[in-house]
Amino acid sequence: MRIFRSLHIPPEWVWLESVAVVSAAVLFALVAHWLTMRIAGHAQRRSTAKTDGLVLARVRRPLRAVFVAVSVAFVARILPMDDDIEELWKQILGFLVPALLGWLAVAALRAFQDVIEIRSDITVEDNLRARRKRTRAAILGRIGTFFIIFISVCLMLLNVPGIRSIGVTLMASAGIAGLVVGAAAQPALKNLIAGVQMAFTEPIRLDDVLIVDGEWGRVEQINLTFVVIKIWDERRLVVPVSKFLEQSFQNWTRETSQLMGSVFWYVDPSTDVPRLREKLAEVVKANPRWDGRFFNLQVTDMKADAVELRALMTAKNASVAFDLRCDVREAMLAYITAEMPEAMPRGRLLMAPDPVRGTAS
Repeated sequence: MRIFRSLHIPPEWVWLESVAVVSAAVLFALVAHWLTMRIAGHAQRRSTAKTDGLVLARVRRPLRAVFVAVSVAFVARILPMDDDIEELWKQILGFLVPALLGWLAVAALRAFQDVIEIRSDITVEDNLRARRKRTRAAILGRIGTFFIIFISVCLMLLNVPGIRSIGVTLMASAGIAGLVVGAAAQPALKNLIAGVQMAFTEPIRLDDVLIVDGEWGRVEQINLTFVVIKIWDERRLVVPVSKFLEQSFQNWTRETSQLMGSVFWYVDPSTDVPRLREKLAEVVKANPRWDGRFFNLQVTDMKADAVELRALMTAKNASVAFDLRCDVREAMLAYITAEMPEAMPRGRLLMAPDPVRGTAS
């Protein structure tokens, strides 16, 4: 501003030259951004990593806006402005620059999440480590996004003299405000804290197979306050995060996806169990869903008119184990019906002798 005043520029040329200076600054920022992206793209093509392109795609637009905002903010110092316009211009930039920097930070954070998802393939059989990385990246990414937005808003408020005290209060008394809000919204705060805790304790992970409230399903989405479970019949069960830290549930893929399934039959006490055991071995070994680790057949209970037989068999995951159990149950039922009908449970009636006639009655 001092340079333009010292040159004694006529008032009718002030706005024209100001527009020219701002346009030059914008053009310079766009050229600098283009060169930066070209250099980064060239480095990405020479790199063997396939995820560099995802990072560039995420940060391209916010980085362009940051380049333009910083360039305009720099040249704004030499533009001839009235005091009122200069103050308004500073407030606009004070709002704009923190917002754009926050946008860039969120984009970089999401690019990091994309890289984690690409490098963590959960379609492989042994996907425990991949699911752990994806779960942590998803939860910590949401936490990071929340704090970036919070800090950006505070910095924006700090640049407005009339409401600067609000930004200072937000940043200085966030802990006290959290306690006040927590008293009014205890369940939401409890779930939020539980979500942070879940990122490190990992009671569940993405794609885990769970039994919750009697429902079988897979973990589809983990948010800060709730978890979405995809039920086997394509329903969705929404569960508060705190429930996984306070109540018990079944996790079928906590350490590994391999699982042991069981099938029960009730047969006549006179059944030839070794013969059924041989047939079970034939059926299980011929089924491609069996993973080859283990199977057996045992008599596990005795009732008045039947004995309980339990077959155990292993599979690579819960879904395959369920299908394997159905196959074995159907095959053994067909064999018993066709080849061993005497194994079907039968009711027995003991005829007591008639003391008068001397015969059974």
